[in-house]
Amino acid sequence: MVKYFTEDEIKILEANPYTKKVSKSTITYTQEFREFFVSEYENGNTPSNILRKAGFDSKMLGRERTNSISKNLHKMAARENGLSDTRKGHSGRPFEKDLTPEEEFQRLQHKVKYLEQENFFLKKIRFLDRKAQYVQNQKKNSQSSKK
Repeated sequence: MVKYFTEDEIKILEANPYTKKVSKSTITYTQEFREFFVSEYENGNTPSNILRKAGFDSKMLGRERTNSISKNLHKMAARENGLSDTRKGHSGRPFEKDLTPEEEFQRLQHKVKYLEQENFFLKKIRFLDRKAQYVQNQKKNSQSSKK
């Protein structure tokens, strides 16, 4: 279960020099912190003690986050890129990638089919709305003529 940070906790975390970025659900640490954490861990310190030395409250971060920091930083240290943040420029889904003319044509064909289908459904919805409104008006007219 994710522990969400309160607005006060976010302000406290942002004030720490080892914090790069904080949101309600995530915290991104600086390169210096990652290096500090790994060196301290290799010297035998526990994750909670390392966080305390770095000025973080391990209770505020939560047990899961404290444990995952250690696990994630060890994975990062074993990578070819080391502890550097490789998400820069690569976070999320790429907006557009280089496509061959054939791939671009297929993508556009798919988009056209999708839009045609969407238009068909919108026409059907409008038709059904008009039909329902017509039936409702017929009921009102028949009720008013009975009075």
